[in-house]
Amino acid sequence: MKILIVEDEPKTGDYLKQGLAEAGFMVDLVRDGRDGLHHALAEAYDLAILDVMLPGIDGWAVLQGIRKAGKDTPVLFLTARDHVDERVKGLELGADDYLVKPFAFSELLARVRTLLRRGAKTVAAEFLRAADLELDLMRRRVTRAGRRIDLTAKEFALLELLLRRQGEVLPRSLIASQVWDMNFDSDTNVIEVAMRRLRVKLDDNFEPKLIRTVRGMGYVLENPDCV
Repeated sequence: MKILIVEDEPKTGDYLKQGLAEAGFMVDLVRDGRDGLHHALAEAYDLAILDVMLPGIDGWAVLQGIRKAGKDTPVLFLTARDHVDERVKGLELGADDYLVKPFAFSELLARVRTLLRRGAKTVAAEFLRAADLELDLMRRRVTRAGRRIDLTAKEFALLELLLRRQGEVLPRSLIASQVWDMNFDSDTNVIEVAMRRLRVKLDDNFEPKLIRTVRGMGYVLENPDCV
């Protein structure tokens, strides 16, 4: 699942991004309100975490822009000020939850998971599928032909990206930025190693093969049922 963080305080933003990534989520971090609103409208996020006080435009304006665009993305507000009127304002504008700084990461993670469960539109929205492969977003489980497959957090994030964009050839640069949050370095083979391990787990003992290398371009997960 993909989360947007809009937080201008560097330590807090980096702390949240690292913690949520280690919990298995795909995370985008921006530090300006206008950039946050642009990301929220341009991409599909399962949750947005907004600081109230932001450069550019504040968190209230970001939330208003999201709701005016007709998006019902769950929104969790972060603020250093514990005032009832601020909490009421956020809720009236369409926020889903409110957390006061400083906070324990364990509490934030629990609230994130609660909002994601609440925000799921249908049971089907909690799963990604291709042929007999199924990824359960809420329980963080993967099965193929009914058999449980254990993946690391990075492998899970990589598979989620492939499934969300199945049929598309994904270049290594995109995979590096989305899964590893890094610029692609032609001297590293981290993506090739991870992809090889994922294919061993998902394809070696199953038919049809789902993940394919497109020479010179990247990787694609193809659903034979849609070809």
